[in-house]
Amino acid sequence: MDTGGKAEGFTRGEGELFRAVMGADWLRLHPDIRRRFEKNPQPGRPLRYHGTLSELMASRAGRWLGRLTQPFIQGALIPHTQQGVPVDITVYGRPHDAAIYKQRLYRLHGRAPVRFTSHMREGEGGEVLEYVGMGLGMTLRLFVDGDSLHFQSGRYFWQLLGRRWPLPHWLTPGKTYLWHHNETPQRFNIRIEIRHPWLGTTFRQVGVFEEIETAPSPPPEANEP
Repeated sequence: MDTGGKAEGFTRGEGELFRAVMGADWLRLHPDIRRRFEKNPQPGRPLRYHGTLSELMASRAGRWLGRLTQPFIQGALIPHTQQGVPVDITVYGRPHDAAIYKQRLYRLHGRAPVRFTSHMREGEGGEVLEYVGMGLGMTLRLFVDGDSLHFQSGRYFWQLLGRRWPLPHWLTPGKTYLWHHNETPQRFNIRIEIRHPWLGTTFRQVGVFEEIETAPSPPPEANEP
């Protein structure tokens, strides 16, 4: 059973969760990164970011994995390779839910947009849990390198009947690595790689993002519970 936090509202942000699990390491991050994550989504005011991926890559094996898993975790593993892909990111919450939701909208060239929503919770052991749909999720280890924020996946799991069932590593897309590097107070770089123990690097995303100011609006519709 996952611990919650402020489940009566949806004002908890990623920074609040990350501070709780990182402890003193949180203060080693670049000040702009800390300020960015300390902004909490408010009712009717989700946080929005826009960027462009200079690289969206799926290897041959990655394309196969993306198509195979599409019915279960649509959008999590994009089976295409393109450059200059616009992406919109929305961070929001839900009433009476302590989870932090993040929706990504990939505007692929010559294809229908791909929408992917995941959510994060704090586990009972003080770890970060990210769920990608259909009860599938992974534990995340957060650490600081230089003054940048890094995420590295641990064990993948399938949550069923209130229990997390670990998945063997060979049955997963691979270990996920994410790097968040600051450029300016408004701009940051993101690099994501998924590396399978047998298949090598199966997916990569590299891009630059900026926070955008928007008028009050309802949170987006999620593509998973």
